[in-house]
Amino acid sequence: MSRRSFRRLWTSSALSNTADGVVVVGLPLLAVALTRSPFLVALVSAAATLPWLLLSLHAGALADRHDRRRMMIVAAWARAGVLAALTAAAWLGALHLPVLLAGALLLGAAEVFADTSAQSAVPMTVPRERLTGATGKLVAAQTVGNNFLGAPLAGVLAGIGAAVTLGVPALLYAAAGGAALGMRGRFRVENPSTRPLRADIAEGLRHLWNHRVLRSLAVFAGVLNFANDAYFAVFVLWVVGEESRVGLTPAGYGVLAALLAVGAVAGSLVAERLAHRAGQVRTVITVNLVNGSLLLVPVLLPTVAAVAVTAVLLGLTNGVSNTILVSLRQRLVPEALMGRVHATVRLIGMGSRPLGAAAGGLLSAAAGLPAVFCAAAVLCVLTVLLVSRTVTTRSVAAAETEAAVGHAVAPSPEAFPGSFPGQSR
Repeated sequence: MSRRSFRRLWTSSALSNTADGVVVVGLPLLAVALTRSPFLVALVSAAATLPWLLLSLHAGALADRHDRRRMMIVAAWARAGVLAALTAAAWLGALHLPVLLAGALLLGAAEVFADTSAQSAVPMTVPRERLTGATGKLVAAQTVGNNFLGAPLAGVLAGIGAAVTLGVPALLYAAAGGAALGMRGRFRVENPSTRPLRADIAEGLRHLWNHRVLRSLAVFAGVLNFANDAYFAVFVLWVVGEESRVGLTPAGYGVLAALLAVGAVAGSLVAERLAHRAGQVRTVITVNLVNGSLLLVPVLLPTVAAVAVTAVLLGLTNGVSNTILVSLRQRLVPEALMGRVHATVRLIGMGSRPLGAAAGGLLSAAAGLPAVFCAAAVLCVLTVLLVSRTVTTRSVAAAETEAAVGHAVAPSPEAFPGSFPGQSR
């Protein structure tokens, strides 16, 4: 393990996430120029996320067999190649909607392998006791790249032309692959499996299912993502426009998204300190209870000031929770299973998001927007309370001790200074 390897990984992540921000915003903008059908425009975004449902388990199994650094590089350069082809099509006037859809699908497939291998490689670049801090820095880089750099840049590039909109992220992905080339060390598990891929996938699923803490955290993430996507799928109708309750302009909504990102960056950077002082379980439970309760604020106080403050606090609590949970999972999962377990958790988390968005739309049509917001808040709070009965300071400490023995590393007792009040042991 070396600081240079983590710095290279951080640089690669920052570059690729900036490219992600351009692509996520840029592809729908290009689609709007090709068609005015809402269904077809939405289909472009769906094509980019569909590979998470189709390929995540296979990507995890491959990450546990092959060099994770090499997978990162190949995936980054594959995305650069796809975008280069789309740039050429745009330059030649051949960028039709089917071509854009195919490109979005290929980019999404490469993203599955890139994210799975990169997340699995983090524990190979830093000591176990530094995972929370390292993860916080990565989450901050991802948030800044996606929200502060990539998304605004996409709007500027789209005004210049399709070829530029596609060409710039291609260069960023190529640079991300080059940065990962400088990572030094071992990025392949010792004695990788030679069994059929299906057997490896089944082993990863069994490990997650039989691990009480990991299973609870995976379900926790899936339910919270379901509730939040139901909430934010229709949130824009509550806050934007003259007929909305808050009355923001579209530009104001963009500022609101930036405030959410500001909070997320701050949360990811202070997560390690909070976990050290209050305990990681207590911190996660507390910030998620606060987060779920905050979802009610725009309903109770539909003012610009209240919604702006809520956005910052939502981002802050999300940043803290995500950083601690990802680093915790990295410590609990054996190195040889890291890719498969991470991919399975992402499958649950990503798979619940489109279901939540659809549920939010259906409920709002039947019962109104406040019903969606209140239901999402209640679901989040109840989920946190239920999970707190399984994911306790004691159960996490025991799981970390067991994992540390497997890595021949003793856990740090200071990481668990106390338990969350009211937790069932």
